[in-house]
Amino acid sequence: MKLIFTPTAQEHWEYWKKTDPNMTKRIKKLLADILEHPYTGIGKPEPLKYELAGKWSRRINTEHRIIYSVHDEMIEVYVFSMRYHYTKK
Repeated sequence: MKLIFTPTAQEHWEYWKKTDPNMTKRIKKLLADILEHPYTGIGKPEPLKYELAGKWSRRINTEHRIIYSVHDEMIEVYVFSMRYHYTKK
């Protein structure tokens, strides 16, 4: 499988790399697990509903989530966000 970051997810990744090495380490671990087991594993993966239907989330911590979708036919994981809990409020 291959990870594809949206521009927003790329911004979030750069933010974490600059500000919090522990968060970066946690995100790397979660992304590796997503590639191995997209629908199970660490971070309490769960399918999202409503306007985010078709996407999944995993907990980075109590405040932040990774939002992603899996396209099995292309063997790609699209990462949409790595900050906040679904949307910034």
